[in-house]
Amino acid sequence: MSLYVMKFGGSSVGDIERMQRVARRIVEKQDEGHQCVVVVSAMGDTTDDLIDQAMLLNPNPPAREMDMLMTTGEQISMSLLSMAIHQLGRNAVSLTGWQAGFRTEPVHGKARIMDIIPDRVIGALQEGNIVIVAGFQGMTEEGEITTLGRGGSDTTAVALAAAINADVCEIYTDVDGIYSTDPRIVKCARKLEEISYDEMLELANLGAAVLHPRAVEYAKHHQVKLVVRSSFNYNEGTVVKEETSMEQGVVVSGIAYDKNVARISILGVEDVPGVLATVFGALAGAGINVDIIVQSGVQDGKADFSFTTSLSESGQALQVIKDLRSTLPYREVTSEDNLVKVSIVGAGMISHPGVAAEMFDVISKQGVSIKMVSTSEIKTSCVIEGGNLEQVVRALHTAYNLDTDAQVFVGGPQDRR
Repeated sequence: MSLYVMKFGGSSVGDIERMQRVARRIVEKQDEGHQCVVVVSAMGDTTDDLIDQAMLLNPNPPAREMDMLMTTGEQISMSLLSMAIHQLGRNAVSLTGWQAGFRTEPVHGKARIMDIIPDRVIGALQEGNIVIVAGFQGMTEEGEITTLGRGGSDTTAVALAAAINADVCEIYTDVDGIYSTDPRIVKCARKLEEISYDEMLELANLGAAVLHPRAVEYAKHHQVKLVVRSSFNYNEGTVVKEETSMEQGVVVSGIAYDKNVARISILGVEDVPGVLATVFGALAGAGINVDIIVQSGVQDGKADFSFTTSLSESGQALQVIKDLRSTLPYREVTSEDNLVKVSIVGAGMISHPGVAAEMFDVISKQGVSIKMVSTSEIKTSCVIEGGNLEQVVRALHTAYNLDTDAQVFVGGPQDRR
């Protein structure tokens, strides 16, 4: 008997019919002789609808009350799914995140897991139950309800799998695995049989939405075997694990993109020690994440440099820079927001020189200018104009021999695109 953690996202439990399909899928897993712990997200657009209602009442709602509100979405899913499983003649028990033993830091909206005490989950399993756990939520030592932020249900599933020593953590979604790029842009994208934690972490950080970076980090740290598969069919999924066998001839495993990019440039700064420390220290103090940093040449004792941040934080970042002007004089500050970051990722890049050069060549042949570049051992990222995203992704996908003749699967029979 193996112990499975099965996580179902919002699209998988988006309505009653889908909820019933998921219930049957779980019962089938139990019929195979396995113990099942299930983590669920809120149904469909429930979370967005709750946020919209909150904003109508208060455009700046208290963070604590937002967490109280947001956790109700997952609680609806867990209880309905438990009812559906009971209807199939099986025993199931639903647990909130705090009932399942999730203890978090005292931060609302994006709390990190500090500890998991899964005694109640284990006890319910031993009594023969299928255990349904609400994702995305926990509780502080002081008894305050918290949420884990974006991708929190993925993180819940992986963390719980580690805490109860599950054999596998399966992430069910509306695609039947991890693809070489977004199958909505490239219809001939390649489904990967397996991918390493490091490659998946890079892809997730660079914009691939199928898994959240925090969940991948947790899986890598605790050596949790992850499988990403569809809740709408029984196709083999993609295995995420420590090491993978490199497919012959495939140096680049995937292409990711991020539309949430803004570039800020500070022009005419005195070229003296401590300038970068002052600027990026102030940004860090404001809780603003900075990605790519580029400094240009020095002329007449003045330097220019640029950095990227998320669109959602660019306004705050500009204000931080403007507030520094009295202590750190500069000629002007500019910003651009019609940008995207396109990245190639692959463990094979370490031992294959010229991969980045080929990326630059492919992009230039599309008539697209590269504004910024960032590299590591297994990835290269380029910031380009947003209007060129799809043509660049398709060209790169072809150039790195990732195109296939297979039909990409997205969603259920009624959701094929």
